[in-house]
Amino acid sequence: MSFHQINEQCYYYESAVNIGYVTDGITGLLIDTGIDRSSVKKVEKELRKRELPLTHLFISHAHADHYGGAAYLQDNYDLHTLATPFEAAILQNPPLEPLYLFGGNDPLPELRNKFLEGPAMKVDELVEEGEFTIGTLPIKSISTPGHSYNQLSLVINDTLYAADAYFSVDQLKKHKIPYITDAHETIESLKKLLNLSCSGGLPGHGTYERDFKATVQANIDYHERLLHWVEANLEEAMTHEAIVAKMCAEFEVHAPQLSQWLLYRTAVTAYLTGLIKRKKITYKVSDFCWTFYRVGCS
Repeated sequence: MSFHQINEQCYYYESAVNIGYVTDGITGLLIDTGIDRSSVKKVEKELRKRELPLTHLFISHAHADHYGGAAYLQDNYDLHTLATPFEAAILQNPPLEPLYLFGGNDPLPELRNKFLEGPAMKVDELVEEGEFTIGTLPIKSISTPGHSYNQLSLVINDTLYAADAYFSVDQLKKHKIPYITDAHETIESLKKLLNLSCSGGLPGHGTYERDFKATVQANIDYHERLLHWVEANLEEAMTHEAIVAKMCAEFEVHAPQLSQWLLYRTAVTAYLTGLIKRKKITYKVSDFCWTFYRVGCS
């Protein structure tokens, strides 16, 4: 875990979840906070050591590992905080995340943990895709849904802070079935990043790379392979429960806890959703089961 300078304005704290930082000497913008106060305190220490300002906070998306330290910062600094409207609703009401993962039922106690639910925080300003300023910093924001419904990536001073729009290749291999909510939207977001003109990119999980587009393309290829696997394995009609179990077994993922299983269930469903949008598969509810099959094979 270490603090890196990319150029005269752009920095990042490299950790399990990367935390971005940008300053022009007047505005000091933190991009995400890590999972809890201990994560962001390490960044706070680096900023104090270098006498760098901290005036603004941007949260890319409302997953607890990206905002868990925000409430601590807001209690200790006069920060102007920005997020997108949908993500802000969750940031200000964190039980929504375990609620939606649990299918809308009241979450069981084991789902009320810091990995799924960070401390509630405030959001001062809602932002969307486009060009605007944060303090004195000119920002270009890019809508990159697919991992989270209303996620934004930022381009600042020729540097892409991608959040979880893409993962390092090592992260893809580690998780095997990466957490996404919609494979179609994920790939469309990745294609946007391929068309960007900037000097380097930082994912939420992984390392800063000048040639980040090679990693973005590797993400596209990886998701396409998983889409192909799902389609190929629907040779006959399968229930949702059966395809989730089969894919998790095939890729040897480890999910002994309910929270882990719910995340993988969402990820597998994201590939089913992607294939539905491509009109490769369809579904019906039969005998009280959600059943998928290839188009023309019902």
